[in-house]
Amino acid sequence: MASHSRFTTALHLMDATTPLPVAASMLAQHGMPVFPCAPEGKQPITRHGFHDATTDQSQVEAWWNRFPAANIGMPTGRASGVSVVDVDVHGTNGYDAIRRARRAGLVSGWEAMVRSPTGGLHIYYPASDSEQPSWQAGKAGVDFRGDRGYIIVPPSQRQIDGATVLYRPTSFAPTGGRPLDAQRLREFLTPPRPRPQAAPRREAAAPDADRMASWLGSQTTDRNLKLFWAACRLAEGNIPESDALDAFASVEQPDFGEREITRTVQSAYRTIATSPSTPTSTEPMLRRSSQTSAPARSFAPAGRGLV
Repeated sequence: MASHSRFTTALHLMDATTPLPVAASMLAQHGMPVFPCAPEGKQPITRHGFHDATTDQSQVEAWWNRFPAANIGMPTGRASGVSVVDVDVHGTNGYDAIRRARRAGLVSGWEAMVRSPTGGLHIYYPASDSEQPSWQAGKAGVDFRGDRGYIIVPPSQRQIDGATVLYRPTSFAPTGGRPLDAQRLREFLTPPRPRPQAAPRREAAAPDADRMASWLGSQTTDRNLKLFWAACRLAEGNIPESDALDAFASVEQPDFGEREITRTVQSAYRTIATSPSTPTSTEPMLRRSSQTSAPARSFAPAGRGLV
C-alpha cells in the first residue's frame, strides 16, 4: 500500500495555530523546498521566486526570521514531488468542470485537499517522474501546477473582506495517492476546436444553350469561331445537338445563315464525340480575337460550363 508523500506527512503535523516560521521549517525538514512570499499574498519576495526554494534549514530560518508573516511558497512538479490541481471560483466556477472530470475518472489518486481563502480548492497529488508542465484552462476555471510552477501552502493566509482566512486542509486520503495524468485532464477540460468543414465544392454551372445563344448574338466578330467554341461546351455538357441547333438558330444574320450555323454546330459535336477527353484548341484563339469578344469570366476553361 503506497504511503503518503512527504508533503502530506508534514501537513498532518500542522494545524491552524502553527506559526508560519515553524511550518516553513517543518516542511523543509521533511524535504520540501520552500521560499517566502508576500505576507497575506502570493508574490515571491526573493529575487528568483520559486527558483530560490530550498530545504536548507539555515536559509529557511533566516528568511522567516526576517519576514515572520511571509506566506509559504512551494515549487510544484518534480522539484518538490507534488503536483496540484487548482480549482478557481473567480469568473468561471471551476467546481463544475472538476465534477465532470471526477465523473470521467480523471482526478482520482489525490492525497490531500486544501480550501483556499477565496473558496477555491487545491487538490494535491504525487508528482509524475516525467515532466508535466504547468498549464491553465481558464475557461474551465481549473489550473494545473506542475513543473515550473508553485503553490501557496498551509498555514499561509490571506485578507478577504477584512478578515484573515487560512489555506485550510479539508480532506486527506487514507492511503498514498498516484500521479495525475495532467495531459489527459487538460484535453478533457479544453477539447481541441473542431476543424471548420470546408464549404461544399460548387459544381461548375451546367452549360445552357439559350444563354450561349444570347451571348453569341451579342458578338460582332469571329462569330463562326465563337459558335464552334460554344457548341463544344454544350456538347461537353451533354446538351442534345438538336437543342443546340434550335438555340443558335436565333442568331442567324444575313452573313451568318442557317447552313453555316448547322455545319459549325455539327462539326463541334463530332469533335467532342471523337475526342471527349481532349480540350479543344479554340479557346486560345478566342482570347486573341478582337476586344468585342465576351468578358473574360464568360470563357470557362475547356470542360467547364459558362459561369
